[in-house]
Order: sequence, then structure tokens, then C-alpha cells
Amino acid sequence: MKKKMMVGIAAAVIIIAGFLCFGIWFLSGAGSTYYYAQIDNSKMEQVESKGGVISFSGSMDYSYTLFCCNEDGKGKDITFGTSRELKEGAFIRLTVMPIRGVLEWSEVQYEELPEAVQGNYTGGRKD
Repeated sequence: MKKKMMVGIAAAVIIIAGFLCFGIWFLSGAGSTYYYAQIDNSKMEQVESKGGVISFSGSMDYSYTLFCCNEDGKGKDITFGTSRELKEGAFIRLTVMPIRGVLEWSEVQYEELPEAVQGNYTGGRKD
């Protein structure tokens, strides 16, 4: 009886530790990948506010679906939200994590793009 209880406690501790490790990984952003894109406001959509939903990061009034390339130049379409319309032709770097999606974005200069990505875009903004 005592042995069964010890095995049960050990199993519970292992399961709880596993959930804690997954939670820490999930919230930390580890395993994220950078993707790069050039803003094309024709690919932007203004979305309605979802009233009643608590948002700690502000309202995401705009949704972009852009063709983005990772550091190796491999591309895919990625959708992300912003609180404002972004500058036409600007280059951005998205931090993307499996399951969670886009964690953040920041504007970068053409020179900051990896060489494999630069080949997909013209140097400078589309004006």
C-alpha cells in the first residue's frame, strides 16, 4: 500500500513538472523563428473591435496577411494584427512561434535583412 502511494506521488510530481516545463517554454518564446516581410497596405484589412474581450496588448484594429521569408529565404503567408496602419514599403521582422503565432514585429532597414531574404525584395521602400 505504501509502495503504491509513493509511485502515485512520484507520477504526479513528474506530470506536474512536465506541465510546468511546457508552460515556461510556451511563455518564454523559445523556439521562435524570425520572418521578414515588406509592408503592402493593399494586403491589410481593417477589423472590428471585439467588444467585451480584455486585451492587454491594446486593440488590434488592422490585420495583415503578407508573404514572409525566414532567414534561409523560405517563404510563406503569415497573418498578424497591429494597432495601426504600417508604413507602405517598410521592412519588418516578425518573431513567430509555433502554436502562438506572431509574438511581435519591429521595423528594420533593408540592410538588416539576411542576404537570402534581400533577394526577394528591392532595396528600399515601394513609394
